[in-house]
Amino acid sequence: MLKGLTLAGLGAVESEEKFIELAGTGGFQAVDVDARGLIERLGTDRALKKLEQHGVVIGAIGLPVEWRVGEDEFLAGLTGLTEAAAAARSLGCTRCCTYILPSTDAKPAHFMALATRRLRICAQILGSYGIRLALEFVGPHHLRTAWKYPFIWTMEETLDWIDAIGESNVGLLLDAYHWHTNGLSADDIERLQPQQIVHVHINDAPDLPVEAVLDNERLYPGEGVIDLEGFLRSLQRIGYDGIVSQEVLTPAMPEDTPEQLILRSKAGFERVFAAAGIGMEGK
Repeated sequence: MLKGLTLAGLGAVESEEKFIELAGTGGFQAVDVDARGLIERLGTDRALKKLEQHGVVIGAIGLPVEWRVGEDEFLAGLTGLTEAAAAARSLGCTRCCTYILPSTDAKPAHFMALATRRLRICAQILGSYGIRLALEFVGPHHLRTAWKYPFIWTMEETLDWIDAIGESNVGLLLDAYHWHTNGLSADDIERLQPQQIVHVHINDAPDLPVEAVLDNERLYPGEGVIDLEGFLRSLQRIGYDGIVSQEVLTPAMPEDTPEQLILRSKAGFERVFAAAGIGMEGK
């Protein structure tokens, strides 16, 4: 497994170029960034050189299409998706991620029909560039009633939806926080096949009843109560060899410098990977 970072939880990083530098300095192996934006600023050759110089790869890009709104807006975003996919592929990135909110103001059956078709189209475009699409179920209980109707928030439901979308390059984004807030266990991960997981997020949660855990009150790995030892060990047992990328959402921007937060992140990774008996190779 490669150890990666998102910008979430790293404070006021001045640019994605600086983010790449910080990740490499901290011994991380992957970064989740906007590949298209990086190429627009640096060009493909310089962007590749930047990544190589700092010893990192692009772990994943975000899905740049708004699939939750009107049809015209969705269709208008498809050109950008093609451009983003081409850029990602040119920089060696093979993963694209989006999240599923657990409730909606739209009528769920109609929304499901539209979203299934739209995500299938996105997956087909991404697939033509050799990129997989990761769907992230979102577990915190407060978001399940944030909008009018309940929608999808469990791993089981998400897997069923992936089957309904019916494209072989679609799989899970498995986030430790959502795994925790769903009350899942290591056994639930070990029932998966490694190819069902496209991308992984790691973080930690405060010592609260799971029903009270808020989405934007995440902790750095090893600083909370999530069984990250079991989470990581189960991923290793099933043969997942992709990226584990830190994502720490907080109510306000952290006051520490990005350099301090990189060191804090590295210490957290070392702590939880060691507890799981997994070496921090390449560090």
